[in-house]
Amino acid sequence: MPPAPLAVHVDPLPYQARLQPRLRAQIDLVVVHCTELPDLATARVYGERILYPESQTGNSGHYYIDRDGGVQRWVDTDRVAHHVRGHNPRSIGIELVNRGRWPRWLDADHQAMAEPYPDAQIAALLALLRQLRQDLPSLRFIAGHEDLDREDVPASDDPGQRVRRKRDPGPWFPWDTVLAQVALQRLPGPGS
Repeated sequence: MPPAPLAVHVDPLPYQARLQPRLRAQIDLVVVHCTELPDLATARVYGERILYPESQTGNSGHYYIDRDGGVQRWVDTDRVAHHVRGHNPRSIGIELVNRGRWPRWLDADHQAMAEPYPDAQIAALLALLRQLRQDLPSLRFIAGHEDLDREDVPASDDPGQRVRRKRDPGPWFPWDTVLAQVALQRLPGPGS
């Protein structure tokens, strides 16, 4: 008997209709992120911010998974969300609620990511990935944000030091579990 469909709460961002449309057939990649924020409500505030005046859109993923396993879709898959430089037109962004390095993302002395991902959150991610595989036959690859955005930037607390701009989903993300249970190939990052 097939598993029950994943319950996804649809709550489109106010600017969703202004995001570039795309064909579902061009989607071959899922990028896993962590919000690096304290909670889902704060992530929503950040997601609604207009950062690109020409299009009146901002940065966001398509799906957000809270610590308790609740799944929300903020951007439809047939729209290009702004979640990872250079890969947006071909990818789905999935954000896992996790503090990451919050609130001092780029401080040289605050680069450790100490919050593990709860089992309920990973179970929901696996269910979502399986559903996306079913719905998007062209989906073949998965990557972490840190795999694709490897830029080093000056540390905010010591510009003489450099830190990784993006480190998510980070060292607590269970790559072995995810790759063993979902038929997606991990996409190597630039220079790998």
